[in-house]
Amino acid sequence: MRKVILGLAVSLDGYIEGPNGEYDWCFTDRDYGLNEFFQRVDALFIGRKSYELMQGQGEGSVPGMPKLKEYVFSTTLDHVKEGATLVQDNIKETVESIKKESGKDIWMFGGASLTASLLELGLIDEFWLSVHPIILGSGKPLFHDISKRTHLNLLETKTYDTGLVSLKYSLAKK
Repeated sequence: MRKVILGLAVSLDGYIEGPNGEYDWCFTDRDYGLNEFFQRVDALFIGRKSYELMQGQGEGSVPGMPKLKEYVFSTTLDHVKEGATLVQDNIKETVESIKKESGKDIWMFGGASLTASLLELGLIDEFWLSVHPIILGSGKPLFHDISKRTHLNLLETKTYDTGLVSLKYSLAKK
């Protein structure tokens, strides 16, 4: 079965965006494991706000990102670009069905609200956080509106000379 992997950059104090929505603090000076990760995935889960942001930036907004099957989660959009799939309801059933399809793993990218929803439903299998050596002080937190504890198992850590620390966790089995 395919896995849903939350893969994001995060500040040391847990923010995925600065107070004005900026992410200029994210390192882009080297690969940091992205090319290897891109070999693992063939689909992308993305929330509405992140989808609209990426649409505004055009193709190539994530360096080296291959063509992925996109699933856009939104209750307010009525259409998405050609080739993408809009998911508006029955999230749990839809994600479980997609995970059962043949293919590679699925990158859960962008959307603190979508992250919270999928986490609450127990649908995120792995977490790959690239912790950047910066304290933003405010912004959009990665985890918010989480109502229950989620236990994780550490899979891997990797430290870079830039101070970035890559952390990989799996969902702990009950």
